Amino acid sequence: MSTSTATGSRRRRHGAVSPWAPYLFVAPFVVLFLLFLVAPIVVAFVNSLFSRQSSGLGFGGSSIEFVGLANFVRAFADRDFLVGFPRVLLYGAVQVPVMMTIAAFFALLFDTALVKARRFFQFTVFLPYAVPSVIAALLWGFLYQPSVSPVLQFFESIGITLSPLASTVVLWSIANVALWSLVGINMIILFSALQSVPREMYEAARIDGAGEVRTALQIKLPMIAPAVLLTTLSSIIGTLQLFNEPQVLQTITSNIPSDYTPNMAIYATSTLGKDPHLASAMAVILGLATLVVSLLVLAANKRTTNRAGHGL
Repeated sequence: MSTSTATGSRRRRHGAVSPWAPYLFVAPFVVLFLLFLVAPIVVAFVNSLFSRQSSGLGFGGSSIEFVGLANFVRAFADRDFLVGFPRVLLYGAVQVPVMMTIAAFFALLFDTALVKARRFFQFTVFLPYAVPSVIAALLWGFLYQPSVSPVLQFFESIGITLSPLASTVVLWSIANVALWSLVGINMIILFSALQSVPREMYEAARIDGAGEVRTALQIKLPMIAPAVLLTTLSSIIGTLQLFNEPQVLQTITSNIPSDYTPNMAIYATSTLGKDPHLASAMAVILGLATLVVSLLVLAANKRTTNRAGHGL
């Protein structure tokens, strides 16, 4: 065998890619996915099938017994748990469209040449997202209390009395906290998607006489539809899992009970009610409800996309 042939053989041998290489790259994600998402779901479901039963009128100790779907029946019979679902759905029906509209507006605005010092204003809009949701709720809770809020005191001095924590508006006060916190991250996602749109399309639209508004509505938004769907879907999932903001504001108002949202009801059942098995059944129900709503959103988006495609 010649020297050149041997060298070529070694190069092919060293350059060959192992068939296991793709699996090695994917393995960390799969392990974390199974460990932190699949495993808790399985544990919650298994835990929901059991219940702690007392014996001897409570003096003979207790034991864990298999009860099948009895905890799910109890969960569906719990009115305080169920009433939280229409509340968060109403919350999401208002908060998500408003948040996505504001985020899309800023993303489209920053994608034009109209804004000077664009990086500074992008950072300003994004900055609230860097504040943890618990801290954000504490900050807004301070602004919601008439006795200490400079904003409410100013309005009161000019004859306008506001009560953000009243029972009729407290849900929207919670929505305001989430809106303030999450607009920035959604704006960044949409703006990043806009950067991948070919600039030639904008130039062609301008040649055809399209202005900035028409270009934004008829070209930019349709081109970033997948990013809009992603942010909308994640926002809806976050809505159904609403917990931090009402849990923090609950400490300063009696208009937010411990079971105000499904997640809060699950927490209260597990800690205050000391019934982790019933709480597990509630958690499974909440997870299934989130899955159903997500699938409905995806189906609606697919139907809208198909109609748009047939209309072309």
